[in-house]
Amino acid sequence: MKTFVLGAVAALGLAGAALADPVEGTWQTQVDDGSYAHIAMAPCGSAICGTIARTFNAEGEYTSPNIGKTLVIDMVPNGDGSYAGKVWRPSNDKIYIGKMKLNGNALALRGCIAGGLLCSKQTWSRVQ
Repeated sequence: MKTFVLGAVAALGLAGAALADPVEGTWQTQVDDGSYAHIAMAPCGSAICGTIARTFNAEGEYTSPNIGKTLVIDMVPNGDGSYAGKVWRPSNDKIYIGKMKLNGNALALRGCIAGGLLCSKQTWSRVQ
């Protein structure tokens, strides 16, 4: 009986891992206003959110007051590797219409205004 329970628990664990969203993990942003960050992407309800885990500038790692803040907000998968939600830009403290598109170990993000007509882009790379 003990073996059956352990086997069932292991099977459930593997099934849960298989259901993980492909953007989960840590991503490195491009440099913006002289700094870049590592963003921890994880589920938040039925969506994906990304929080600032580490920050870096020309001198190396530093402790930003933005560590722990949510940068990628409620990104909902569209089923084709793309996502829609919101993104926050710390340098101007504004929230934009957000879009993401996963391509292997690259994650293209866009923050848009005017209903998506004007967008700023970054491509992030997977750290882990």
